[in-house]
Amino acid sequence: MPNPEHHRCRWPQGGLMVAYHDNEWGRPCHDDVKLYEMFFLEGFQAGLSWYIVLSKREAFRRAFSGLDAAKIAAYGESDVERLLTADGIIKNRLKINGAITNARIFLAIQAEFVSFDRYLLSFIPNGPVVNDIGADTPFPVSSPLSDALSADLRKRGMKFVGTVTIYSFLESVGVIIDHERDCFVMREI
Repeated sequence: MPNPEHHRCRWPQGGLMVAYHDNEWGRPCHDDVKLYEMFFLEGFQAGLSWYIVLSKREAFRRAFSGLDAAKIAAYGESDVERLLTADGIIKNRLKINGAITNARIFLAIQAEFVSFDRYLLSFIPNGPVVNDIGADTPFPVSSPLSDALSADLRKRGMKFVGTVTIYSFLESVGVIIDHERDCFVMREI
């Protein structure tokens, strides 16, 4: 019989996804640098598998100035052209331009709210949303919270921030906690 201490959610398969699940996914994050990284990656994930994007994380860091929002916000057309030939990243002009636009708006949100974390917290005055996910429960892909945040980000001019993408981002940074109820991470958080 398997040890219940080691039960994890059913979705991660393979070393990369297991490590991501065990160490990052669904753990509340309040660090704007990490929040930006996850927001950036989720924007490239739109329409693709998370595994593809996660496996390119280091290449994205190399190509996009260490995923420094201020540096990316200063990018111009020559940077876009450079990125379209960069090794190991997703070379989609719309997503690259969207990442630059989003970096500028991310910084504007930080300036308005003191931090991006405070902006996110303004949507969850009662703390993180903890869903009751059982072994047979389908994982949600959107919610009223992701709908509201998506709408606000679109109103501010962000790109690739549909409700499904935003729901995935919120799960990744622990604003929405969708670990299965008997997953060992639920006991840790």
